Amino acid sequence: MAPHTRQFRNGSTAVAVDGMPSFAFAFDIDGVLLRSSAPLPGASTALEYLHNNSIPFILLTNGGGKHESTRVAELSKKLGVPLTEENFVQSHTPFKQLVEGSETVESLKDKTILVTGGDGEKCRKVAEMYGFTNVVTPTDIMMAYPSIWPFSLAVDFTAVQGHRPLPTNVDHMNPSKSLKIDAIFVFNDPRDWALDLQIILDLLLSKGGVLGTVSEKNGDPSLPNNGWQQDGQPKLFFSNPDLFWATSHHMPRLGQGGFQASLRGIWDETTGGAVLERTVIGKPYPETYKYAERVLNKHRAQMLGGNGEVKKKVSRLERVFMVGDNPESDIRGANEFESPHGTEWTSVLVKTGVYHDGRHPKYAPKVIVNDVLEAVKWALREEGWNGVVD
Repeated sequence: MAPHTRQFRNGSTAVAVDGMPSFAFAFDIDGVLLRSSAPLPGASTALEYLHNNSIPFILLTNGGGKHESTRVAELSKKLGVPLTEENFVQSHTPFKQLVEGSETVESLKDKTILVTGGDGEKCRKVAEMYGFTNVVTPTDIMMAYPSIWPFSLAVDFTAVQGHRPLPTNVDHMNPSKSLKIDAIFVFNDPRDWALDLQIILDLLLSKGGVLGTVSEKNGDPSLPNNGWQQDGQPKLFFSNPDLFWATSHHMPRLGQGGFQASLRGIWDETTGGAVLERTVIGKPYPETYKYAERVLNKHRAQMLGGNGEVKKKVSRLERVFMVGDNPESDIRGANEFESPHGTEWTSVLVKTGVYHDGRHPKYAPKVIVNDVLEAVKWALREEGWNGVVD
């Protein structure tokens, strides 16, 4: 199918005569394209139309737990549209940047990091595929040091078959030779909240990230934050803040945001109200939208710029339609994001996921529609796109 051309909209400049669109889409997945593992009505049709008409899009999800290559292969099969890692961003994808470090975090490539969340060994393997070389899980710690959690016998040991020996023994009597954790990553929704909360709390109270120690600075009123997290404790990273997400259940279920809220509550009780210093990415945080826009621009340039020796100049991306089901993440993030390139992000809320029709969303979208196919049709009309989506 040949690309369609854009018409003028309110006197604005149309796209090039070859039909190169100056707009693109970002789609959430759960509750927009899929519910549990099944495609939602209209999802395949919407993506197929965009693909056939060379209209760029990315999938921008707070989900995760698998490597991007695995996820796009699964989604391509389910949705019937070819996807690649180049147009896919999940919650923990930006963690890749911390392998080599950032402006505020030194390189963690060869540091010992604790990774929690997801099924079995999957998140550890994702972290290793990103380039982290020393990855420990709560299960590794529990199996080597069972007394760390008094209810360890209640754990489903079918989930611990992939545990590995710790790189260093846990020996709180000899801290200089004991296991030291340099950073904590919640990659995906934790499965054993109790064990994970206990180990993370231990590390946040430790001296220098050495498991089994307690910092003498904790509670010192002469120090910032009354001494809490002021003694080289590992930095704490969450991959998304979603309190709820859409599953096959008829009501939204607790997500990683629920785990984070639990940790905050325990921290508050333990410290008497000290600030819990942490970094949270994922929607609605601007760093995730900034990362996503960078990925989208790169994908768009590769997609529209031509192949081989023939290259076309790709016009500026003017507008991105963010299609989501969660007002607290998808809609809020798009509404509040200020693009460094001046690109306009327009929020579109669908009724097929977390949002329930009839309620007034806390963060109001530009428009509320029934499903993703209707969202695409509305956006194309907004852009004056001269084509029909069947």
